Amino acid sequence: MMIPAVGESINEVSISSWLKSEGDFVELDEIIAEIDSDKATFDLTAEASGNLIVEAKEGDTLQIGAHICSIEIGDSLPKKEELKAEKTEGVSKDSKKDGAQIEKTGITPVAQKMIDDKGIDIEKISGSGIGGKITKDDVLNSDKSSKNESKKIIDTSEIVQKREKMSQLRKTIARRLVAVKNETAMLTTFNEINMSPIMNLRSKYKESFKEKYKVNLGFMSFFTKACCISLKEWPAVNAMIDGDEIVYNDHCEISIAVSTPKGLVVPVIRKAETLSFDEIEKEVVRLATKARDGKLSIDEMQGGTFTITNGGIFGSMLSTPIINAPQSAILGMHNIVKRAVVINDEVVVKPMMYLAMSYDHRIIDGRESVSFLVRLKELLEDPSRLMLKI
Repeated sequence: MMIPAVGESINEVSISSWLKSEGDFVELDEIIAEIDSDKATFDLTAEASGNLIVEAKEGDTLQIGAHICSIEIGDSLPKKEELKAEKTEGVSKDSKKDGAQIEKTGITPVAQKMIDDKGIDIEKISGSGIGGKITKDDVLNSDKSSKNESKKIIDTSEIVQKREKMSQLRKTIARRLVAVKNETAMLTTFNEINMSPIMNLRSKYKESFKEKYKVNLGFMSFFTKACCISLKEWPAVNAMIDGDEIVYNDHCEISIAVSTPKGLVVPVIRKAETLSFDEIEKEVVRLATKARDGKLSIDEMQGGTFTITNGGIFGSMLSTPIINAPQSAILGMHNIVKRAVVINDEVVVKPMMYLAMSYDHRIIDGRESVSFLVRLKELLEDPSRLMLKI
């Protein structure tokens, strides 16, 4: 079996995991492995029924069209591991006896007893006797050396490290983030929002909203609607640079950042400005579920014009999000915290959220970035404006 083509711009993939083992009997079209590209995870299905012969390991990176496995067509056959075990069973018994004999001839009886009594690691002792044989003096010298080292060096025997190969998705994320930092004039501007109006509105209508639309009324629909209105008023924030041209977008293709076990992905809500609150919430749930299940298509992650990321769900108070290239701006939401604020010359406690918008200063000026956030604040602190678009 060969690695199938999974997208026009994808030239190589890595093996995320084998769902079937060497020698397993698999059925035609049964999923046998998951493969990672730099954009998504795909299922590899069996091309015939028979016993699986694995020819590439988990973590291996392969070119499109490369050989990954074979299927021995027929009824269920014994696994190769079982055959290998049968062939080597007798050999292993004899080798143990040989090893024991070698060990006895490489150390004097007195030295062996001292090692057993003191629990000294024989691998750390160098033999000075004939043919490298370990003697009593070798054991004594090794014991003294170990005691001196223990006084100077911290015992690191309990320190454990784990290494794993970066997935194609993680390598692509790393490469793109570094490129954005190096190739854009990225700045971040901040503002804060009194979330009381939205929270009160949600509390009042969340039950009836869910009963009617079969989906929860979350914050994302409010922020998405507000962003769409602001993007229409400040089109440079919804634009991008292509060579020496600025490309302005008619529609608001809103990318939403979703954290998955394999990395951050950003599926796109298409023409978000045309969607109602319930349609946005349903699309958020659909895309987030597919993202966490590793089932997003390439098309569902391409073509975004502006990104919203919510670090608040993990407890983030404030951050500077990195632009999702080739887009020119990204909005960062954060956690909601009760803070003392001044309203009408009085100090009151309100649930407040910090907003951060990172933008490419090559295309978006300070006036536009600040005005965009001010407009968001105005819309979100008076949600009725979202319906009236005023």
